[in-house]
Amino acid sequence: MTIKKMLYIPMAIVLLATSLAASAVTLRIANQGDALSLDPHSLNESLQLTVLSNVYEPLVDRDRDYKLAPGLATDWKQTAPTVWRFNLRKNVKFHDGTPFTADDVIFSYERAKDAGSDVQNKVGQVKEIKKINDHAIDIVTTLPFPILPDTFTTWFVMSKKWCEDNQATKPVDRRKGIENAASFRANGTGPFRARERQPNVRSSFSRNGNYWGKVDSNVDEVVFTPIGNASTLVAALLSGEVDVIEPVPVQDVERIKGMANLKVLQGPELRIIFLGMDQKRDELQFSSVKGKNPFKDKRVRQAFFQAIDEGAIAKNIMRGAATPSAVMFPSQIRGYAADLAKRLPFDPEASKKLLAEAGYPQGFEVKLNCPNDRYVNDAAICQAVAANLARVGIKINLEVETKGTYFPKVLRRDTSFYMLGWSASTGDAHNVLFPILSSPGDDGRGQFNLGAYSNARIDELTNQVASEIDDKKRMAMIREASKIHQDDIGHIPLHQQALNWAVKKNIEIVQLPGNEMPWKFIKVNK
Repeated sequence: MTIKKMLYIPMAIVLLATSLAASAVTLRIANQGDALSLDPHSLNESLQLTVLSNVYEPLVDRDRDYKLAPGLATDWKQTAPTVWRFNLRKNVKFHDGTPFTADDVIFSYERAKDAGSDVQNKVGQVKEIKKINDHAIDIVTTLPFPILPDTFTTWFVMSKKWCEDNQATKPVDRRKGIENAASFRANGTGPFRARERQPNVRSSFSRNGNYWGKVDSNVDEVVFTPIGNASTLVAALLSGEVDVIEPVPVQDVERIKGMANLKVLQGPELRIIFLGMDQKRDELQFSSVKGKNPFKDKRVRQAFFQAIDEGAIAKNIMRGAATPSAVMFPSQIRGYAADLAKRLPFDPEASKKLLAEAGYPQGFEVKLNCPNDRYVNDAAICQAVAANLARVGIKINLEVETKGTYFPKVLRRDTSFYMLGWSASTGDAHNVLFPILSSPGDDGRGQFNLGAYSNARIDELTNQVASEIDDKKRMAMIREASKIHQDDIGHIPLHQQALNWAVKKNIEIVQLPGNEMPWKFIKVNK
């Protein structure tokens, strides 16, 4: 071989590699917060679930129209009142090459219902899973449960072998701060692989070239960057440093809409922002009241409700990107009753009177826990609540912090008064009744009822709603439970939140109402 030929071959390889690198498409996404873990069973939080839904997959997925679609299960049907047959997809492999089988589903079920799991409520109606063969299972529910497939869309399947090999058979328990290999590494079946994980700094994901399904996207790499400061987040988009930001600070929506190369995607989110109160302890934590728990008195809860000017919050803080709510789920959710939509009037004088009747004419002091990097204007909303309550004599010690410390605290129930948001991702009110309104119990019941509100009739109705197949009767049961909770002031709903994303105009992206962002539907045009 001549020297000329010897030099020519390496140069061709270099040119080819350069060409491939130049054609690779990288999508840069920034968010106000970070996914706190790569463990899909560790935190039932929207951002974490939406990021991990691109790496891990459920049995039942959602399509572009938010309708149920086959995921790791190709089909499913009810074979008896409490039995569902799921046929599993064949020729699917985890990212490490291990075949996907029924054993992985059964393992993931046991892992998800573990005491340290934050997704127990997603499998709370399941009694057991029976293996028929490697690609067929029977899921047995405790009661007839006609909406079972809807509850599985954010319950992700992990590799039994990988978890065993990496000592990650138990989920990461956010309440105790216990980490394992699944915190920082992932091995799913999804269209993207986790490549690099730097918590609160940067995470990157690459396209899974061996993915079993169709990917309607040309994205080869996703770089996810948390940017906690709202101004810096917007500046990163305006400068071209990132391609997508979510959420858009409401004060910047109109400015971004005016940019020639950018667009804002907006729509209603299936999320209600609400306040919760400790109604279990005999003496309230983090309060000036000793020997008593004021929140056990409905008059106090109602006083708090009527002291909060939600109309002003929606208008001035949320800039109209919020719909004031009187119930714990929005109109898009099955079971919504329009006649319950009207809030109690904002009436500080009525609040003062109620507090005096309850024995607190001078008010009292209590801590409010609030995250500052989860939803739009979290801290500003809590500050407004604190200011409103101050006018009726309630002194709020506001503790605003990153969700990395907020969630472990409130999930341990180390809180007296807290702000939270909940999205009924199943599209059904049972997804609020069971985890939020029901008394805390086994198998995920009341798992996110962090103030331990309890009403026996709601518990009874929740069981009935789960198994009732007559839609008219079911809607009446949901309405009754909602009305009881509303009359009790079990929680204080504030508003339904609106979605605000901003992207470069050359990017095609699908915005789902649960605030999910499937990367397999994103295209970057030249």
